[in-house]
Amino acid sequence: MDSPSPDNSSAGRPPVGGERLLTDVLRSVSRSFYLSVRILPRGMRDPVAVAYLLARAADTMADTRALPPQRRLERLLAFRALVESGIESGGMRRAIGDIVEELDIRSDGVSEGEKRLLGHAESLFALLWGLPEADREQVRRVVATLTRGMEMDLSTFPPEDSGGLGTLESAIQLDGYTYLVAGCAGEFWTRLAMIHESRLTAWDAEEMTAAGVRFGKALQLTNVLRDVPRDLRMGRCYLPADELAAAGLAPQDLLNPASAVEARAVLVPWIRRALEHFEAAEGYLLATPRSCIRLRLAALWPVALGLATLEKLAGNRAWLDPDVPSRVRRRWVYGMMARSTVAVGSDSLLRHWIRGLRRRVEQAVLDA
Repeated sequence: MDSPSPDNSSAGRPPVGGERLLTDVLRSVSRSFYLSVRILPRGMRDPVAVAYLLARAADTMADTRALPPQRRLERLLAFRALVESGIESGGMRRAIGDIVEELDIRSDGVSEGEKRLLGHAESLFALLWGLPEADREQVRRVVATLTRGMEMDLSTFPPEDSGGLGTLESAIQLDGYTYLVAGCAGEFWTRLAMIHESRLTAWDAEEMTAAGVRFGKALQLTNVLRDVPRDLRMGRCYLPADELAAAGLAPQDLLNPASAVEARAVLVPWIRRALEHFEAAEGYLLATPRSCIRLRLAALWPVALGLATLEKLAGNRAWLDPDVPSRVRRRWVYGMMARSTVAVGSDSLLRHWIRGLRRRVEQAVLDA
């Protein structure tokens, strides 16, 4: 009989190979998120990194074109079951190997970083099982929810190479999707911060968790809007079908970059919805005590980058053209990070900066 997981007397100490996962492998699959993780307070770094890596491994399974969608879905559901099981055993370790073996053999389209991540899958689960119980439960919860967003993608949209095009039907579906793939991460971040940071005792858990959800939705909605041209060519339209129909458009019309002007009738309200979420994110950031510099920086960077991306998108008249992406230059990112070290300790400077970024988005909407 498989034995249950041992107690967590060694929690906090990465297993063999674990430290490499939390540094080199994490950096190889997300340079920007790696920076945010490294700036976090020490107690939050490992659970946040483990959650991200588990989600990234699951996403690799869901996205690989080496397997048909139904097979990917089966692998994804099996992976989720392992995450939700909460126990370590010989049988579980064999199951991990079975899940990733097929992907290791047929790794077309999988990056080198993702191959390394899948190759360390057993160490990744050892990291999960070695976390303190409160952290482990939060990681399990958020990864299970994130995989439901991936499941929604696989169940809603046709195979990428089929030539078909699927769409979400309504704003309710898109809002639900942004919760599954990012809003839940804001929830996770908030709960984890309250576990590890004693200076957050004044936070109202319900209020801040709701703000964290909106923070995550702001970032994901920005990504969804920015990536419309790329996603369309994968057979995925996240802009609601009923709103497109009201603008006299079908999802297929968006494949023609010349439809960009008409389609702004759908795009602009969603940009403004994202701005409303970013307003909640600003409140979240300012509710973080000024003495919590690391937590503030980890929140400030994605807010600033997200708003700058929205500005690029709002001003991009060719936003449906995949050859004219709405991207922020790397130089701007480095400058933003340098500026953040000056502004992060001042509520007035942060408020002025973030509201200025929001106004720039609104002006770009009007000027385009």
